[in-house]
Amino acid sequence: MGWIRWLILLLVARPVARFLTGADVTGREHLPLKGPAIIAANHNSHMDTLLLLSIFPSRAVMRVRPAAASDYFLRDPVIGWVSRNLIGIVPIARGKAGTGEDVLAPAREALAAGDIIVVFPEGTRGDASDDMAALKSGVARLAEAFPEAPVTPVWIQGAGRVLPKGEVIPVPMNCAVLIGAPVHWQGGRAAFMEELRAALLTLKDQAPPLRWS
Repeated sequence: MGWIRWLILLLVARPVARFLTGADVTGREHLPLKGPAIIAANHNSHMDTLLLLSIFPSRAVMRVRPAAASDYFLRDPVIGWVSRNLIGIVPIARGKAGTGEDVLAPAREALAAGDIIVVFPEGTRGDASDDMAALKSGVARLAEAFPEAPVTPVWIQGAGRVLPKGEVIPVPMNCAVLIGAPVHWQGGRAAFMEELRAALLTLKDQAPPLRWS
């Protein structure tokens, strides 16, 4: 199954993402090529995941695994099979947060296996405005558990216009992906979250005007 996922990501997902977004990617040299590593990106569209999977080189893409809500992506057998086997998600049971269950256990297991985990610290998709919501602390908990793992901030601009929340048919529009230098755990969740938020907002400020704006 691994080679099928690799072929689909390279021969299907990558061309589709490039056609729909025409993404301008800057800072590609900051992408981790092996794990454990964490990608922390803003989130306005399901197109974000496809975009992120498309920007990694072929030798690293099989290690990239997006953290995703199990209540959405595992809600029926077909979507669940595609999500697990082709997208390679790390399922997060967000509805069980606060119940005492370790909802981040699957992400920890993936990091321990040497994977590159994609997380969206806002917790859910925003609207098409590209504004950033408050960040949740799950990413800090993962960074604390794996202090050697770089946490790479990524700002995605425009994906919320390509496929807005609630829509199912994408509209081709230009997007931008900006990848920043990694943030490292130094001890202290509050300080880490503030550094990550500042890094994401700096990338947002650097984003070029999009051609459709």
